[in-house]
Amino acid sequence: MNIHMHLEKRAHDTPNRIALVSPKISLTYAQLHERSRRYANGLAKLGIEKGTRTVVMLKPGPDFLAVCFALMRLGAIMVLVDPGMGKPYLAKCLRESAPQAFIGIPLAHFARIVLGWGTPSIKINVCSGLPLPGITSLQQMVDSPSQSDTKDIVTPSDTAAIAFTSGSTGPPKGVVISYGIFEAQCRLLGEAFDIRPGEVDLATFPLFSLFDPALQMTTVFPKMNFSKPGKVHPPNIIRAIQRNKVTHMFGSPALLRRIASFARGQELKLPSLKRVLTAGAPASLDVIGDIQRLLIDAQVHTPYGATEALPISSISSDELFKLEVEGKRIGVCIGRPLPGVQVWIVPISETPIEHLRDVPNCDCGEIGELVVAGPNVSQKYDNNPNANMLSKVSLDSNNSAHRLGDLGYFDEAGRLWFCGRKTHRVVTSNATLFTVPIESIFNQHPAVLRTALVGVGKPPNQQPILCVELKPLRGLKRWRTRKKLLQMAGENPSTSEIKKILFHHGFPVDARHNSKIFREKLTQWAALKVG
Repeated sequence: MNIHMHLEKRAHDTPNRIALVSPKISLTYAQLHERSRRYANGLAKLGIEKGTRTVVMLKPGPDFLAVCFALMRLGAIMVLVDPGMGKPYLAKCLRESAPQAFIGIPLAHFARIVLGWGTPSIKINVCSGLPLPGITSLQQMVDSPSQSDTKDIVTPSDTAAIAFTSGSTGPPKGVVISYGIFEAQCRLLGEAFDIRPGEVDLATFPLFSLFDPALQMTTVFPKMNFSKPGKVHPPNIIRAIQRNKVTHMFGSPALLRRIASFARGQELKLPSLKRVLTAGAPASLDVIGDIQRLLIDAQVHTPYGATEALPISSISSDELFKLEVEGKRIGVCIGRPLPGVQVWIVPISETPIEHLRDVPNCDCGEIGELVVAGPNVSQKYDNNPNANMLSKVSLDSNNSAHRLGDLGYFDEAGRLWFCGRKTHRVVTSNATLFTVPIESIFNQHPAVLRTALVGVGKPPNQQPILCVELKPLRGLKRWRTRKKLLQMAGENPSTSEIKKILFHHGFPVDARHNSKIFREKLTQWAALKVG
């Protein structure tokens, strides 16, 4: 099923139910569907049709949702990029994806013209807001009703979108997402978290709002800068939850940390929430616990996934805290694979794997590379044969698995544990140090906000450096904290090689979640510091 058909069905079955709430406007399912239909007709007149690659650079809200559903109605291919990934990466992504159309806010068009984004492939331009010279506006399409009903038929294997990775662990790659993958993602999310018709979703990560009509949820866009969730104003989020009786919320660890800090010490409860999801980077147990205390008979869930495969597994806050009580474990638990999703742990390798049968499976408890397959897993990158060669593994003549580039292991109960990125492990002449297990040791210090292990030099002779971001505590003595952290390093065999501690005022993070640490940038900084 083309995912836009869910919106059409909602508009037919429950036309007066609120589909979308934003700071400026609310729309029923019937109104959202009609806006999307008019956009589809207008875009079709401009020449956008099935297979037309179309960049979408709109602010989260009614136009974003309506345009995305209009493009899917036409069978066009959405090209989705994070503006926060940086101008060089943006230009590279748009050049590689070779889009034919560009739909964006006026500022995005200004940047496109000045910086030459997408030149010369882009032939069709559409803007939101006020019309620009020589560029059709979305408002003109709304004001020009049409009796026609332009749409195209797509198959599950047809491409719905090219979504670029965040670029936090290397150059962004265009992930090819089919209509079948979108449907599988909707089904897995609905079943894994028991999402019921009539629920209300707080969309702090706009792309997830595309699933809401399929899950029969109302979408609420809060007042926030979506490109900077780590700087969100907590009262705006809390008011949106309370005012709209939000039942379902996704928030990056950085966003939840802001809310947890604001709510600490207050008698604040959010009784309408049935669940809170957080992903994008490991969330600390302190933050999860603080958010849990705001809920009544509800859980914080930490699903695991990637742009190429979403979702893969999940674990609830209750189970996380039970594991914490049970004793020491290596890494961060990310739960059990969801039904229909297969995960293998294979030996760490930098070379391509042609077929999964060519490599053995790691034993229980043995750290290796995660490989995943399922109906929600992308089969290829767009226009990137080298990435396909390194990341895709043949299962049979029709299907491939994906090498996630993450490291971890299965425990005796079938749970997955995450130990960091493959490219971030530090290889010294004596040992291999995995980032997440090492950092979890030092993150327990009360003055530490977070740490990042980096390796200066080339494997297998890297120098392990621990970068530390401190909490904003008054009277904090850095020399005393450094001394204690070095003492902690010497007390643990796995950290005994760490002899250098560097304090950083604020780690560079990804634009999408403000939670993934840009370790490549941090490594360059550390290399300069140690000479």
